Amino acid sequence: MTRAALTAICLAVLVFCSCGAKPNGSKTKKPKQVIPTIECDVRAGKINLPEFIAKCPASCKEAKQQVYGTGVFASISSICNAAIHSGVITNSGGKVIVRKMAGQNIYKGSLSNGVRSLSLPKWRESFTVSVGKPKKGVIYPSTLDYTPSRPSTVKTGQKEAKPPLVTTVLPATVAPEPTTTITTTPPEPPSTTTPPPTTTPPPTSTTTKARAVVHKVRDAGSSHPYFASVAAASSPTFARRDWPPTSFARPDWYPGPRRPAVADATVFSSSHSDSSRGSPDSGYTWAEGDASEPAREPRPDISEYDRWFYNFGQYNPDSSRGKVVPETTVTRVEPVDAWKPEVAPYDTAGSSVREQDSIPRTPEPASQGDPNCNVDIAFLMDGSWSIGKRRFKIQKDFLAEVSQVLNVGIAGPMMGIIQFGDEPVTEMSLKTYSNSRDVKSAIEKIVQKGGLSNVGKALSYVNKHYYSDANGNRGGAPNVAVVLVDGWPTDKVEEASRLARESGINIFFVTIEGPDENEKQNVVEANFVDKAVCRTNGFYSLPVSSWFTLRKAVQPLVKRVCDTDRLMCSKTCLNANDIAFVIDGSSSVGTGNFRTVLQFVANVTREFEISDTDTRVGAVQYTYEQRLEFAFGQHNHKADLLNAIKRINYWSGGTSTGAAITYAADQLFSKSKPNKRKIMIVITDGRSYDDVRVPALAVHRQGVIAYSIGIAWAAQDELEYIATDPDKEHSFFVDEFDSLYKFVPKIIHNICQEFNSQPRN
Repeated sequence: MTRAALTAICLAVLVFCSCGAKPNGSKTKKPKQVIPTIECDVRAGKINLPEFIAKCPASCKEAKQQVYGTGVFASISSICNAAIHSGVITNSGGKVIVRKMAGQNIYKGSLSNGVRSLSLPKWRESFTVSVGKPKKGVIYPSTLDYTPSRPSTVKTGQKEAKPPLVTTVLPATVAPEPTTTITTTPPEPPSTTTPPPTTTPPPTSTTTKARAVVHKVRDAGSSHPYFASVAAASSPTFARRDWPPTSFARPDWYPGPRRPAVADATVFSSSHSDSSRGSPDSGYTWAEGDASEPAREPRPDISEYDRWFYNFGQYNPDSSRGKVVPETTVTRVEPVDAWKPEVAPYDTAGSSVREQDSIPRTPEPASQGDPNCNVDIAFLMDGSWSIGKRRFKIQKDFLAEVSQVLNVGIAGPMMGIIQFGDEPVTEMSLKTYSNSRDVKSAIEKIVQKGGLSNVGKALSYVNKHYYSDANGNRGGAPNVAVVLVDGWPTDKVEEASRLARESGINIFFVTIEGPDENEKQNVVEANFVDKAVCRTNGFYSLPVSSWFTLRKAVQPLVKRVCDTDRLMCSKTCLNANDIAFVIDGSSSVGTGNFRTVLQFVANVTREFEISDTDTRVGAVQYTYEQRLEFAFGQHNHKADLLNAIKRINYWSGGTSTGAAITYAADQLFSKSKPNKRKIMIVITDGRSYDDVRVPALAVHRQGVIAYSIGIAWAAQDELEYIATDPDKEHSFFVDEFDSLYKFVPKIIHNICQEFNSQPRN
């Protein structure tokens, strides 16, 4: 009985275990993590999740979506490019985990893994990125919740006598988010159908129902982050606020909800010229449909920071070009008389603000300018992709303000602009505009070219092509080149700068957000500023810590470029000398050979720029006695000077070279200008009757650079005493007079080599 009972118990246990087992013996499966895919332009702030995982596609680096910060990024940064910048993924794409955190007071830009992040003073939300491998047991959302843009409200107007309206429909673009089409139409009979919203007789207004997304916000590279936040932060529950009228149009920039569009007075529209051509839209602005309605003032209680963004940010009224079209369909309604006959419909200047005066402006007459700032100045503006569109706009505002402070005019400073990226491009030559007003208008129309920051290539272009008579180079005015560069150049500048300096171009560098200690390893050429500027004494370099403080450099820069007495690179080896020829007229020379000597003097003189402010030439002929043929500044034109050399009469007599050197020091070099290099060239064919060592040593101590040229019977030891050290660079000997011409290029080369090798401090 016991055996049977045990058997029954065992069977019962087996039956129970088999019933409790799972079908097919399978174990519990962990839920599989579904990873949503995002595009390169998706920003962290547009996803309404505190932490999530996403997969980035390949080639996001080429999309050039902007990133703000290093390590910790502002939420308006591209997620994928931030991940590449941090080294979490490569340009081949990959999975990334995003964690949001509180905003930072400052975001420092840097260059890492081929992605240049930008600086930002403050932002409300931040995020970090990490490798897309979830911790054990952690499951992230399989779909991403995108933050909806603000709903839109459309109200009907009360004016029935308005002229017929013309409707312009922009082409629709397929977007990953659902979109809402807002159509404003002329007043129609009441309708009860919703949606789409329809207008009803006043004062009733119909408000569109909020959708998930009204339109896709612009790429980070084409709009300032501050304005992207305005659309995201808006809500239909905010009350409309009216501000007291002023004389200028209400900008779309303030921190808070936007005012609903009103059909009879204010129309939600894009800029006139861009939408009419189907070109890239600058963004939505409040355009006045009724000219009689007074303009609105911005919020009176905004901060200085917000006011700065209006004046210098991406969305000021003149920044309507080069933006990305929002991925939505927008129907714009405007009165048929919106275009005044005198206004060109395809003129992009000021396209976001309606022209107030229908009378066409006459060309501004040529201005005389500031006579105390008589310089030919070329600005090399950075058009590379690293600068971004917002900073490019700040750069244009800076140049526009500089043009006003300079007071451009034909008797003062003349201003031109070259934009550099991969290649330099002339935006305006020195003679294109002759007054500050026209220069400012032209600056506002400049479009960013993109590419790298090839400053060296731009300086070479300026040196070879820009300062020419055809481009308006005036010759008598110093040449100044001001380079504005974001961070550091992407090519070498030393050789191009040296050649430009030797051509008389005064190079200034304005470096904005230059490399810090951690970034110096990425710089192509160390100490690039000192290698480029005219002098390394600090006068020619203006480091600016942030783009937001660039305006503070306007006055210091203008003051420096207009200080012509300190523009040292205007003084070249060919235009900054007082040259005295001390010519042997002794009997041993002979009339024919004396004419050969004069031809040699003329050939040397011909290589220099001759004027009272450039190189000046004097001549002394000697035998036993000395005669001043002409003094420094007596002939200030090259043709007159060459004729004066030709008219020198052969004297004949003995050879007192020492006395002639002393005479030249008294009659010529004692009257030399302090900013001139003093050069003496002694030409003799025999040994001197007097001592040459003491007179030669005396002029050397006065700073005179002495060259000695001996012919036929000249004494080699005397030639070396006369010449400045090293002798081999300053003393020459030929067997016959007819060989003198061979030393012309050698002498010119030595003079210029010595000049250009002077310390630049």
